[in-house]
Amino acid sequence: MKFAWENGVGNFIASIIIIVLVYGLLFFVLSKVAKRRASFVFISFSFVFFIISYIFGLDVVCQLVSFVTSAGLAASFFANLGDLRKFIANPFFRRTAKPVKFGIEKIYDTQLLYKNIETTVISLSNSRIGAIMTFEKNTSLKDIIKNGVPIRAPVSPELLLTIFYPGTRLHDGAVVIHGNEIIAASVFYTPTTKPFAGKYGSRHRAAIGISEISDAVTVVVSEETGRISIAVNGDLESFNQTNFLRAFENYMSDHTSS
Repeated sequence: MKFAWENGVGNFIASIIIIVLVYGLLFFVLSKVAKRRASFVFISFSFVFFIISYIFGLDVVCQLVSFVTSAGLAASFFANLGDLRKFIANPFFRRTAKPVKFGIEKIYDTQLLYKNIETTVISLSNSRIGAIMTFEKNTSLKDIIKNGVPIRAPVSPELLLTIFYPGTRLHDGAVVIHGNEIIAASVFYTPTTKPFAGKYGSRHRAAIGISEISDAVTVVVSEETGRISIAVNGDLESFNQTNFLRAFENYMSDHTSS
């Protein structure tokens, strides 16, 4: 058996450093895109097996571990496509980061805001008026908002219902809300490319799309059925008028900065 260091101590140390750096990069990417503990256990064992097989000069085992690692990483990334898109859009995003402030941060009544949103959503649902409202959290949507129409007005059911009323110039597209302020209307998102078993319209796909690249909470009301849905982290879930408010409050309070 020929050990790896027999080819030269310098080459051996350099190789070990490169291996550690490569696996360190894989750990960093996985920490951003993978939510499953199994992914980290897999890459940890792969790292240990590769180091051992390299030290003892087991070239065949090294190649086998490399192949299995590549296949496992591909499967892990495929299972986390939404988070992978979010990582590519902003690789250094941290959920604990403070939200980008639009001017002076205003103090407002959170419960009143949520109640106003509930009133708006129920009214839209009953009238079967299509709508999409995105609530910015830690990820800045500043670049995406540029394609919309600036509003900068306090949230109120009357204003939101007017914006989404069919026939108005701002009816199409999303409304983006930061805190208690409507930042922009008629904002268009890149829709998700994720395949779904059910039928999803352009609003629902746009809502999922923005949730895949940000931590924003997006509320969608179907124009055809009046169905209420919330998109978060690449997933879309439907709610009825009774349980919408509680679900919305839970999504908004999750990882929300004070």
